[in-house]
Amino acid sequence: MTDLIPLTALGATELRSERFGALTIAEDDSYGLASLTLRKGQSAPTPFGLTLPEAGFATQSGSTSAIWTGPDQWLILGEGKGQTDFAAEVLAQAPQASVTEQTEGLVCFDIRSDVEVLPIAALMSKLVNLPPENYATGRATRTGLEHMTVFLYQRDERHLSILGMRSYAGSLWHALVTAAARLAQAA
Repeated sequence: MTDLIPLTALGATELRSERFGALTIAEDDSYGLASLTLRKGQSAPTPFGLTLPEAGFATQSGSTSAIWTGPDQWLILGEGKGQTDFAAEVLAQAPQASVTEQTEGLVCFDIRSDVEVLPIAALMSKLVNLPPENYATGRATRTGLEHMTVFLYQRDERHLSILGMRSYAGSLWHALVTAAARLAQAA
């Protein structure tokens, strides 16, 4: 019988993490991810006690978050749920909605700062075309980063999560660490 070895989105057996001055960029596979879409005429549910956010925002309840992704659509993130059937948990919380598993389709990179949001905003200013207010706690948006579409979720003033398609995890990682290294050298 073949012995299968699980690999991270970056193709390794261990999660990758690198430090650049005050910033740390790390691959994170601990989140369970599921999309939730309302059906016609359905009112918004409150899965896991979450109030589903408006455009440009995210909400959090305990270890579960929701990011607005489009009209009547959200991405639900369950911390510590990466190895579970998270979509089934979301569906149990919102049985009238359309729920789709996204855990294996997306990759999450966390950027953490030892100080405040300033280093994160400085890094993102090199990578995306967004105003500084998009780096306020609880903000989330879809944007372009180089040739890729990503979701940015500012969890708090020292923690930004970037979610992108798993198929371009290597390109996304390269863009992040290259910009962070250049920023650290310039400091």
